[in-house]
Amino acid sequence: MATHTVKKQPKSTVELFVKVPWTEIQTAYTEAFNHLLTSFEYQGFRKGKVPRDIAEKSMPKDTVYGQLIRKLMPTLYEEIVKKEGLKPIMNPKLELVKAKENEEWEMKITLAEKPEVKLKNYKKAVQEAKKKATEPEIWVPGKDEKKPEQTEAQKKEKSLNVSLEALLKEVECEIPPLLIEEELERRLAQIVDDVQKIGLTVDKYLQTRNMTMDALKERLSKEITDTYRLEFILQAIADSEKLEVTQTDLATLLGNIKDEKAKKEAEANSYFYASVMRKQKALDFIIGL
Repeated sequence: MATHTVKKQPKSTVELFVKVPWTEIQTAYTEAFNHLLTSFEYQGFRKGKVPRDIAEKSMPKDTVYGQLIRKLMPTLYEEIVKKEGLKPIMNPKLELVKAKENEEWEMKITLAEKPEVKLKNYKKAVQEAKKKATEPEIWVPGKDEKKPEQTEAQKKEKSLNVSLEALLKEVECEIPPLLIEEELERRLAQIVDDVQKIGLTVDKYLQTRNMTMDALKERLSKEITDTYRLEFILQAIADSEKLEVTQTDLATLLGNIKDEKAKKEAEANSYFYASVMRKQKALDFIIGL
């Protein structure tokens, strides 16, 4: 029977080290082979009708082991998560550490849980930041340039930006590296795709931005980290202040959608819209401090 150990790491990261006896691997191998056999093709036989002894000789072992790993690792992961009461917020990183025939297999699974948020004295920090931002500038002799009056929308936007900056400075919330890595990979892949569409290479793109790949990754990582931190901070504020989205709130939102098809799609994704509205309530609360 497979055994495992759990190692808690900083930043809401958990590492699982799993050992699987060879007898269990053999059983999983047979199951994987049987599954592949149902769709296996070989000259002279119809698909899925290849005799077992012929398939055993002609089907590559790597193919069978590949199927075994795709089925076994997620199954073991789900069992451990349930047994240990873990609460992952994204897909795990699965690594095969040791996989030799006739020997025990070793696996490493890294997962990310929801980060802890310490709001501390965030209200005071926001209020002080907003107060400082609204203080009149000190007059400097010879500087008579008059700045244009800000609109209410511009004032609100400035107040929000100042408030969010204050939250990032005051509140403790460390994002799991796995979450940042996944989003970084997605953004880099998107950049590569966009660059290729306009006929540039990534190197040429970086040259036009006067930037190295390391600098780009560093900038993107900071943006991603700040974005996720704010997401979890706003969730914590909504929890702390008991800000909830009511059925009336949702009904009002859905009622404003005139297109019936769009309305049905919105109703099917009501949980997503509720989370967005709850985030907005947290932002409105921050603006009102």
